Amino acid sequence: FLLLGITDAPWAQAPLFWLFLLVYIVTLAGNIGLMFLVWVAPNLHTPMYFFLTHFSLADVCYSTVISPKMLTGLLFGNKTISWAGCVAQFHLFAFFVTAECYLLASMAYDRHVAICHPLRYVKVVSPRACWQLVAWSYLVASISALIYTSLMFGGSFCGPRHVDHFFCDVSPVLRLACSDTRGREVTIFALATANGLGTSVVILLSYGRILHTVLGMRSAPSRARAFHTCASHLLSVSVFYRTLFFMYLQPASRHSSRDKVASVFYTVVSLMLNPFIYSLRNKEVRAALGKCRRRMLNR
Repeated sequence: FLLLGITDAPWAQAPLFWLFLLVYIVTLAGNIGLMFLVWVAPNLHTPMYFFLTHFSLADVCYSTVISPKMLTGLLFGNKTISWAGCVAQFHLFAFFVTAECYLLASMAYDRHVAICHPLRYVKVVSPRACWQLVAWSYLVASISALIYTSLMFGGSFCGPRHVDHFFCDVSPVLRLACSDTRGREVTIFALATANGLGTSVVILLSYGRILHTVLGMRSAPSRARAFHTCASHLLSVSVFYRTLFFMYLQPASRHSSRDKVASVFYTVVSLMLNPFIYSLRNKEVRAALGKCRRRMLNR
């Protein structure tokens, strides 16, 4: 296949390369740094940050699946990708995107139990339960990615194999298939809807219960503390799901050149923003970061 990339304008290749290289470096540094901070800071050894480390790990892997190939194309103009490479790229992309949906739902459930049932929190969200939720997220993601990939690459391709995108995504690749793809598109759409809407419903129900509980609190400081606890997670959820729904929960006929812009946002930009959303808006992370900084300076 030949990935046509973000743009074919020669003058834009170098600026875009340096911009996306910077974004990729910041993404890796931010997410790996956040994982390291959770690992070394005892006050962050809680279920919420356990889920967050897996979410950051998915972000690192997710960006590494997309960005290096895109950067190579921008710098050297080598935009070809083998059939096996295209299959592997899409499979890993689908796996990590689906895993992130379920990890976000697990984080919402954690916040729901912490605020609505604080006395039962330790028992309900136990270390075993955390591992089970993460394992379930990866299991469902593995099965979903396998189905997506087999549907996408199960047929034959013909004609000029020009993928009008910067990575192997569903709609651009299926346009190159020789046979009728409507059945496969409907199945992919149905599974994406089940994963996306299913996890978003869990998130909405969790935060609906949280809102009801918080509004019932008599103490204004308690309400503010509860809202602040959930603010970073809600911001990350809104950024992730808005672009994901725009891309995958619309009919194939409505896809256009704007898809590339949306794809850049959820495959590149949002992955860079996530660690800053969780660190800059979270007092616990800032406190742990301050302790680590002071510890390193005192050595």
